[in-house]
Amino acid sequence: MKKIHRTGGELVVDTLCELGSENVFCVPGESYLEVLNALYDVPNTIRVISCRHEQGASNMAEAYGKLTGKPGICMVTRGPGACNAAIGVHTAFQDSTPMILFIGQVNSHYLGREAFQEIDYEKMFNPIAKVVEQISKVDDIVDAIARAHNIALSGRQGPVVLSIPEDILRDRYKYISVVNKITKNFPLSVGEMKKLEQLLKQSKKPVMMLGGSGWSLESRLKITSFAESFNLPVCCSFRRHDLFDNNHKNFVGEMGISPNPELVSLVKYSDFFLVVGARLGEVTSQNYTLLGQKKQKLIHVYPEKSELGKVYTSDIAIHSTVDNFARAISQFAPFDPGCWNTHTKKARENYLAGCKPKFYRGLLDLGQVMAEIDKILGVDGVICVDAGNFSGWPQRFIPIWGKRRFLGPTSGAMGYGIPAAITAKTLFPDRVVIGCVGDGCFGMTGQEISTAVKEGANIIVVVFSNSMLGTIRYQQERRFPNRVIATEIRNPDYALVAKASGAFGETIKRTEQFGPALERAITSNLPAVLDLQMDPDLISTRENLKDL
Repeated sequence: MKKIHRTGGELVVDTLCELGSENVFCVPGESYLEVLNALYDVPNTIRVISCRHEQGASNMAEAYGKLTGKPGICMVTRGPGACNAAIGVHTAFQDSTPMILFIGQVNSHYLGREAFQEIDYEKMFNPIAKVVEQISKVDDIVDAIARAHNIALSGRQGPVVLSIPEDILRDRYKYISVVNKITKNFPLSVGEMKKLEQLLKQSKKPVMMLGGSGWSLESRLKITSFAESFNLPVCCSFRRHDLFDNNHKNFVGEMGISPNPELVSLVKYSDFFLVVGARLGEVTSQNYTLLGQKKQKLIHVYPEKSELGKVYTSDIAIHSTVDNFARAISQFAPFDPGCWNTHTKKARENYLAGCKPKFYRGLLDLGQVMAEIDKILGVDGVICVDAGNFSGWPQRFIPIWGKRRFLGPTSGAMGYGIPAAITAKTLFPDRVVIGCVGDGCFGMTGQEISTAVKEGANIIVVVFSNSMLGTIRYQQERRFPNRVIATEIRNPDYALVAKASGAFGETIKRTEQFGPALERAITSNLPAVLDLQMDPDLISTRENLKDL
């Protein structure tokens, strides 16, 4: 039997248990020891994964939100801990991922005196979180967490930040069960849906784009069925191409950084552009140049009303979750879309042509490396990428189909790939999980390899080593030719770093070495680091450094 009166720390854990939280990602701190002490009593309900750095912890929580659709839980201490975790919160905000960050705050009677490590978290996190709340008394804890859970999942999903003073976590109060109700579905206008159907039937060059969060398996299947019935070309927004089977005849690519020029043209000159779940932000709209053509009809479906019309005025703006919209659109009466067959077929052919790596004469052919990874991923593998030009290889040349998942930060934050891979492996221990990272990215969160060893998360990390910060070097060479500064980096031996951490490590310099090394990594039954010594001239999948 539970004690009737619980400490604030116990109330936090009781509420998380009732809300179905499975994992907590953290770096421990004295400001929330009461919560950690309460977590000690529920090892079979909540798994606590202690990380080496708060950036790693917050990225793991963000990846959990992407993979499960439930808020990822991150816990950090005050001041420096919260600052370090801000990177993952920003990613959750830009990627529309449900997440709750708990911060242990200074004692309540110290507030406002610039106490040791004190920060005003409302001012700090307000621009990058849906809501920031500081709990002022112990009897507010349960309701505040339930409210945060709802907010993280409602409308445009995203992060919520809760700050709890240390003394409040020691105070006692009775636990009252929460009833968690989330309003997710909005009534769709019959008139809007009829107008959408009419515009679709009138179009000659339609395109549909999928993106954002909140997708269930049901909604993906219904959208796929709709695309098949009307033979629509389907693309996905930046790093969300796991929403639609890449091997499907209607899939035509990803509208991300350095997309296929043919896809850009397809969308730009479409006369009917249906956007479901994606924000019309900088990358999706190709620096705000893609939309607004004279004859183009824009239909935007999004779960947050304030986002509709924020960047572009839509011909039809539909306030709806993707699940609700997918159910509604699946009721459309089929008609003969024969006039679109050539349009869709050509778009698919252009996509497939772009999936073939260029012939490469050098020692290490990254196209062949991607083919080897594709073979071992299976139907349900998970691939995680970091930020940087190197990510173009897995994004462009490894198709996502079946139950495969693809995780990458649309925020462009370095240091994401390894933490995300650890989360994926803890959730899906029987799946192959591969994290692709640049050498600069490994320098930010590579220490989490030791976390993977501790947790038995046998991920495979593929490091693209070219001794430079490739994305910035690319821009530097284009804007300031022959004036290289600050973008060169000196790497340790990453294979030895892995071995020193208790993981498997191997360096690969030639194409034929990769396949056998990958097999050895898998059979080692350890987390593994495969360090690819790539040609620095391969600055992206489409351009060489010497040609800039």
